[in-house]
Amino acid sequence: MWEGRRDAWRAGAGAAARLVRAELRLARRIDGDFDAVVVGYPGQLDVLTVRRACPHAPLVLNPLVSLADTFVDDRRRFASDSLAARVLRRIDRQAFRAADLVVADTNAHAELFASLGARWVEVCFVGADERVFHPGNEDRTATVLFVGKLIPLHGLETILAAARLAPDLSFRVVGSGQLQELLAKRPANVEWVPWIEHDRLGDEYRRAGCALGVFGMSAKVSRVIPNKAFHALACATPLVTADTPAARELLVHAESALLVTPGNPRALADAARHALEEPGVGAKGLAAYRAHASEQVLAQRWRAIVERATK
Repeated sequence: MWEGRRDAWRAGAGAAARLVRAELRLARRIDGDFDAVVVGYPGQLDVLTVRRACPHAPLVLNPLVSLADTFVDDRRRFASDSLAARVLRRIDRQAFRAADLVVADTNAHAELFASLGARWVEVCFVGADERVFHPGNEDRTATVLFVGKLIPLHGLETILAAARLAPDLSFRVVGSGQLQELLAKRPANVEWVPWIEHDRLGDEYRRAGCALGVFGMSAKVSRVIPNKAFHALACATPLVTADTPAARELLVHAESALLVTPGNPRALADAARHALEEPGVGAKGLAAYRAHASEQVLAQRWRAIVERATK
């Protein structure tokens, strides 16, 4: 129901109607020769419906995030004591308890999901679509690239503050979203491109001198390795991102990436400058990606997870 929509999570009457139609389609009983059902992101709203439609197969939930963690604690769309927050927490708990197996993207996220009621949790990195994100022969520019939907997790304030501290560096921000109004007063060395089609994002990474991950201050930052980090690694683009427990599950500071204190613009500016001057970080990042998060590696990991769920 969200496919092909730029503002995929924007609520409204149209979104509500699409959601109802989608849930009704899912409600039909499914009789087929299959061994397991995998419910993907954002699947919390679908788990109970799918459980009724497929009562005999193991149900594997790959939620990527907690809805309450995302919309209450990180994006702050709802107050923590509001009715909406309580509803989101209940949806999370019901979904995690109903699933036979929950797959988390990091060990840090696995701990959260277990605390919310998941009975069995496995971990598998997110990875990247290698049809789009792969190394290339493009000439890199001395540009610091950020791609994202401008949510609090990303730390846009920190990125813009770093740009002000390094006026000699060129920053390129691609994306739009919740905090885009901050870009109205961006410094002169920050270029803003509100939208680029997904299939063209790989070219952006292959041309960039380095790429940025996330730098926000919420608890969620410590639990995620964002898509943009995997995209940079897969393209052999030097990566600068927050030094967190989740990042350390895959990355080694000053080897496969440059890890900096979240919310620290000076550290971000210094690391971006270093990444532009030492592009070898990109090659080591690609090696880490291929060893731990490539499509081939993750396919084997997913196969093993689903096979265990069916025993």
